[in-house]
Amino acid sequence: MAFEEKRAWIMLGTSVGAYAVYLAVVLGRVGDGPVGDVAYVVPLLWSIGGAIVAAIVLGILAVAFSRDAPQTDARDREIGRFGEYVGQSFVVIGGVAALAMAMLELDYFWIANTVYLCFVLSAILGSIAKIFAYRRGFHPW
Repeated sequence: MAFEEKRAWIMLGTSVGAYAVYLAVVLGRVGDGPVGDVAYVVPLLWSIGGAIVAAIVLGILAVAFSRDAPQTDARDREIGRFGEYVGQSFVVIGGVAALAMAMLELDYFWIANTVYLCFVLSAILGSIAKIFAYRRGFHPW
């Protein structure tokens, strides 16, 4: 398995894991009140920070336990670019959704969670596109 494919798997796992923990914490705090009143900022920041730290640590461990030195070639760079282009669509969707929600004067809770969800979906979709390209082949047009 190419090192860049390992990094895509790490990104996929940390993104899904961090968001699942965030959802569990926030939904566990709902109680009897409305969802928009839940304290979400601290769990959101911890979730993002934890995902970043986990991805860095797992990347270091992947290099440390790899038999070969991590090398990238032109194909790896093309696959990386392809995955980033695919994933960026959700960043744009999140930005447009946040803009629309702000114009509708929705609660900060919903705007922040929409943006966070779109960032997570961007990481997931980009990682899946990279993994698919490594597994099924990549043919640039």
